[in-house]
Amino acid sequence: MISRKGFTLIELMVVIFIVGILAAVAIPIMRGRIDAAKWSEGKAAAGSIRTAIRALHAEKGPDWADFATITLPSQLGFAAGDLDGKYFLDPDYAISITAWDPSPVYTITIGPSTAGEGPTTPGSMTLDENGDFTEI
Repeated sequence: MISRKGFTLIELMVVIFIVGILAAVAIPIMRGRIDAAKWSEGKAAAGSIRTAIRALHAEKGPDWADFATITLPSQLGFAAGDLDGKYFLDPDYAISITAWDPSPVYTITIGPSTAGEGPTTPGSMTLDENGDFTEI
């Protein structure tokens, strides 16, 4: 009798079935990691805005009365396009300063992304004066 070595059709179908199940489970997990990586760009730019607000507070002092006029990153010394990245653009950042004395109280809102390839979830995030990010 001649010995034949190889896989049967059933064995190959079982392997393909298992690979299909693994792919179906892995794709949603990877999608979440992609969005998290995209959000890191927005978080980094929001951190730069936060640093600019703190530097302005150190420069102007706690008695400065014009803090309420700061609504855009460009009013903090950022040139047009400084905050532009692949996933977030300048218009995607908004600033709301509610108090200045003794230290600034503010919220930086990021998103939703106007860039074509921005993250899908969550729609937007905020950064407060304590450095805490909150999904909206």
